[in-house]
Amino acid sequence: MFLEQVNNGKGSGCIEVITGSMFSGKTEELLRRLRRATFARLKVLLIKPAVDNRYSETEVVSHDSTSLAATVVYDSLEILHLSKDAQVIGIDEAQFFDDSLVEVCQKLANEGKRIIIAGLDMDFRGVPFGIMPRLMAIAEFVDKVHAICVRCGHLAQYSHRTTKQSDLVVLGEKDRYEPLCRRCYQMFNNNESEHI
Repeated sequence: MFLEQVNNGKGSGCIEVITGSMFSGKTEELLRRLRRATFARLKVLLIKPAVDNRYSETEVVSHDSTSLAATVVYDSLEILHLSKDAQVIGIDEAQFFDDSLVEVCQKLANEGKRIIIAGLDMDFRGVPFGIMPRLMAIAEFVDKVHAICVRCGHLAQYSHRTTKQSDLVVLGEKDRYEPLCRRCYQMFNNNESEHI
């Protein structure tokens, strides 16, 4: 019975999460996996949230300028309608999506689709970011990637904001963020709190 269900032609769906700090290569890895799926002649759909327009309105672009055409969505429920023919669905900057993304990914994986998600695990305060913890909990595979600390050269897991803006979502690149290791992040934040 189980083998009949697995071999019914739909394939076994799964959820993969690529997470870490800014400048850690999350989007680069997402694009690499999607390109491999394209080489395998699978139907691929790449999704990006409307809020993320840093490099391009219509593409997902990594920090190293690698890019793929993407479909922009405002609400995660749109993904259900857009992905009817897709076998592999990539979702970039997942931390910016609404709570429904968890159920959307579950439904699509249950239909036999491969879902590959990239997103920040923590915000600039070092707090788990949005729905990312829930996505990691339901995923079959979770890869945590790291940047390099710009202060000491160790592995970095924090996205330190270099501006005084306190809004949770502030889009930016090296002009507003830098990757820091735990030690440098703590040292910087302790110095900041002493000056308040």
